Amino acid sequence: MKTIQILGMGCQKCVKLYEHAEQAAKELGIDYKIEKVNDITVISAMGVMSTPALAVDGKVKSSGRVLSSEAIKPYLK
Repeated sequence: MKTIQILGMGCQKCVKLYEHAEQAAKELGIDYKIEKVNDITVISAMGVMSTPALAVDGKVKSSGRVLSSEAIKPYLK
């Protein structure tokens, strides 16, 4: 099971990244869980300086931009 984390404070960009990540996982047909991380202490501890950020299985894959669902798919394979 893949754990997908969206790191951010809940802004519109964070919501969009969440939607794109969920869409990518569904299109790939993988077993996943997705969670929102809005604790600034946790976000900082992961080394993220700008949000939104995407982490997969605890590893930050992107920060500071909204990836498309197609751009997220390689991180989920």
